[in-house]
Amino acid sequence: MLTHIAIRDFAIIDALELDLGNGMTALTGETGAGKSILVDALGLVLGDRADVSIVRQGAERAEIIAEFDLRDAPQTIEWLAQQELAADGECIVRRIIGADGRSRGQINARSVPMQLLKELGEQLVDIHGQHEHQSLLRRDTQMQLLDNFGQHDALLADVKQIFREWKTANERFSKLQNAAADRDAQLETLRYQVGELEALKLEPDEVVNLDEEHRRLANSGRLADGAQAALASLYENEDGSAYQLLSQVGRDLEKLAALDPRLANIRDIILGTEAQLSEAGDELRHYLSGMDMDPQRLQWVEERLGTLHDLARKHRVEPAELLPRFESLREQLQQLERSEIVLQELESQVTALHGAYRQAADALHAQRLKTAAALSKKVTAVMQELGMPGGRFVIEVNPADAERFTPNGTDHIEFLVTANKGQALKPLAKVASGGELSRISLAIQVIAAQATAIPTMIFDEVDAGIGGGVAEIVGRRLRALGERRQVLCVTHLPQVASQAHQHLRVSKDTQAKTTLTRIEALDRKLQVEELARMLGGIEITETTRKHAREMLARAGQEN
Repeated sequence: MLTHIAIRDFAIIDALELDLGNGMTALTGETGAGKSILVDALGLVLGDRADVSIVRQGAERAEIIAEFDLRDAPQTIEWLAQQELAADGECIVRRIIGADGRSRGQINARSVPMQLLKELGEQLVDIHGQHEHQSLLRRDTQMQLLDNFGQHDALLADVKQIFREWKTANERFSKLQNAAADRDAQLETLRYQVGELEALKLEPDEVVNLDEEHRRLANSGRLADGAQAALASLYENEDGSAYQLLSQVGRDLEKLAALDPRLANIRDIILGTEAQLSEAGDELRHYLSGMDMDPQRLQWVEERLGTLHDLARKHRVEPAELLPRFESLREQLQQLERSEIVLQELESQVTALHGAYRQAADALHAQRLKTAAALSKKVTAVMQELGMPGGRFVIEVNPADAERFTPNGTDHIEFLVTANKGQALKPLAKVASGGELSRISLAIQVIAAQATAIPTMIFDEVDAGIGGGVAEIVGRRLRALGERRQVLCVTHLPQVASQAHQHLRVSKDTQAKTTLTRIEALDRKLQVEELARMLGGIEITETTRKHAREMLARAGQEN
């Protein structure tokens, strides 16, 4: 639950710190005092969109800090641990909005994106605004409210998961089915292309190897003449080959080394070089003996290269890329040849998922029917308490279209109401009276709130348009709700405020050229005065004070 909130430089609040407790807390004050500012600030700290206009005039930034006790929120503790934001049974949330438009959020002193603040807020606080009935007119909201009340999370998760699988398989099936018309033409083209490339019997790196061989064969005469000349110069020239000259130098150094040992190392180098020249001569002889000067082979290589280049141009690739091209086309051909089998497999999968979805949607439909009956009965009872003795509320759950699959099932949910006995049920969207719509909305909210696990409930002037005994009943309902969770109620009705376990008063304080909002917790004496003001207006009399005391006594707050 919310235990503490601190606000600085927000709207017309300069600095405010407020401790909140269990049960129901009423927030009252004169019109225009800023009763909803606390709710707005809490919404912002929990991820609502911010505007620079909320920064108090003259301030650099607005800052809101909210502290929560999580001992009764194990799921939120687990969620925080998953986000690596864990704390020991408490959570501190901070939001800063700069006058320059920049906004920052923190959870337990760590900066986080606004989306995480919003996710956390949805687990900790449920805010019901005075215009909540407007969203209740939307069918998607009606479906969500019904599912939340019935705790259909597991059933909904099954439907959503199967829907995603069915949609993916169905889209693949449709795509393959649509492509079947062109299948024969594609098969004919691919079979020809694959057959043409397959007939070549391409080898890896064949083009590179053929290019090397072509250069060698085309220049075989030049290569032979050059190799022969090199052999003669190195070894076989009678007029003095390099080998002969080096051998003579070696013999001369052999004699001189006997006179000066320092020449021995040079002699050894000469002898080593002589051996290398001899080896080079042997390699040149071997090269010459193995030379291939076959013109027929040269012709074949040229024809093979010509074929490969022609086919490469046909496929618009480089000759070296023909083999990868062949493998790609062969894989396409195999896939297309298997497409009929895949199509049959997908059709079976789609059929199976269709059945699984129908089964999951039917289970959700059956549970929705039970939940709708229970929620209809409870809301009808509250409506009759709220000044509509002949009122009736019914939730219709009908399959909109058995074959129109959606992530939320196939149901069409509609809230039907009648405010008076004997009148026909009509869709909630067609209820004429704004006051009746407000009371019906309040009845739905009060009942729906009992089913939620969210620890803190905020009702922001949801009692607008009611009064008298009905207002007292609303107050009792909110107080009873406060016995199970924390309830904060912004109200202008003394009948509602008198039921609160804790009473906060909002007031304006005008100083010089500045107007500031103050919030203070009221003791019993001040609570009587505030209720008397709400009952009697500007002038407070002993009669209104007596009435206020009686209201507190009825609420069980006076001994």
